[in-house]
Amino acid sequence: MTSRVIPVAPFVLVVFGATGDLARRKLLPALFQRDLAGQLPAEANILGVSRGPLTEDAYIDIARHAVLEYVPAKERTEQDVERFLARIGYLSADADSDGGWDALAAKLAPFQNRINVFYLATGPALFGPLCERLGRHGLAGENARVVVEKPIGKNLASAHAVNDAIGAVFPEDRVYRIDHYLGKEAVQNLMALRFANGLFEPLWNAAHIDHVQITVAESLGVEGRAGYYDTAGALRDMVQNHILQLLCLVAMEPPAQLDADAVRDEKLKVLRALKPIADALSTHSVVRGQYRAGASAGGAVPGYLDELGADTSITETFVALKAEILNWRWAGVPFYLRTGKRLAERVSEIVIAFRPVPHSVFEPAAGPIEANRLVIRLQPHEGVKLWLMTKDPGPGGMRLRSVPLDMSFATAFQVRNPDAYERLVLDVVRGNQTLFMRRDEVEAAWTWIEPILEAWSNSNELPKPYTAGTWGPSAAIALIERDGRTWLDGGT
Repeated sequence: MTSRVIPVAPFVLVVFGATGDLARRKLLPALFQRDLAGQLPAEANILGVSRGPLTEDAYIDIARHAVLEYVPAKERTEQDVERFLARIGYLSADADSDGGWDALAAKLAPFQNRINVFYLATGPALFGPLCERLGRHGLAGENARVVVEKPIGKNLASAHAVNDAIGAVFPEDRVYRIDHYLGKEAVQNLMALRFANGLFEPLWNAAHIDHVQITVAESLGVEGRAGYYDTAGALRDMVQNHILQLLCLVAMEPPAQLDADAVRDEKLKVLRALKPIADALSTHSVVRGQYRAGASAGGAVPGYLDELGADTSITETFVALKAEILNWRWAGVPFYLRTGKRLAERVSEIVIAFRPVPHSVFEPAAGPIEANRLVIRLQPHEGVKLWLMTKDPGPGGMRLRSVPLDMSFATAFQVRNPDAYERLVLDVVRGNQTLFMRRDEVEAAWTWIEPILEAWSNSNELPKPYTAGTWGPSAAIALIERDGRTWLDGGT
């Protein structure tokens, strides 16, 4: 089976921060894959922009190395790479001065009738200055769209400021706040499972679902990002955006249609229905942790403070929360959220745990009956498992066993699993905002998160330590087990 390729209109993609990690690891390889699939029109061009005084040939060499490093050799030929590199240009421009901006405007002048996508692959402090200069130099016309990465601010006030700066130049319908988790195939399939099958939606409520777990676990530490990470932490870096967006897709009401504002209206209702966490210092609702030296599959690993090069830090590398949604569909159903670095394995998944059967008709010898659960795995090995009770084959009486109906997307469809950025960048070209966050969504998420941050900042309490290579501090286990439930590591 092959995936259907839908071409897009001619465009120019201008990547600010073109020499940075995001551009090299994600954007250039994603665009190469779409070019390889025949999805980029001949008139599509990519222009890298950064402060560095590089020649165009030097930047093309950077792009070549990015493709060779991040695209498997079996998926490319030298001819493919050279064809893609022929699309790429480079200019030097500074967000903090007018240097290079006249040259950028002149470079783009012949393409004003094409879609112009400005991808700000920079820190959020540059979002406002870059947008202001795009407007000042006449580059924010009707065909122009701007893409910004998280974090959108560090708190509610700074999110307002960032959004105001962007909105002063670009109207909301041309602003694309990207969250790559929403572009993952498994997340898209969550919507298909809910809204394209009569099996699940009638059961998708408090009468049939016992609880929901969302886990985004990383086995790596902060690596070279320690300086940035110490100003952010797990709550800002993961929960405020990725995890709350996943929660919204699980919990939202069916939209009237699958267009951008209909979907985002429903997600916004979920965010506004989240019960405020009154006591963020109580381990009954929130647990924060920080990893210490331990071991992973590669051997001994340092602790967070060792990687940071500091004696102390109150930044959390792990957080677990118990969230509640105050509406009719979800009243009384807890949503357990957790994320962290240096955990036992790298896995991101959503577990929908259904209520157990009210009464067993089987003899005790048949064994216990486990509640059904639906597991949507985002990474690695994207797929869906539905755990059901079945009879163990063979004679000798009734013996029950919980087994999964297991669908791996790569196996079921026999196609390469595309990276999320491949879909999202071309959705910007198409003008489809369904998978992008609207301003009011971002600010509603900060409204729920900010009281937790404030409680932590006003406390002298340190994050609870946990050993690298484990599933976090013991308090996170107690958070869920005091409710008579347990974390389903790996969906099992």
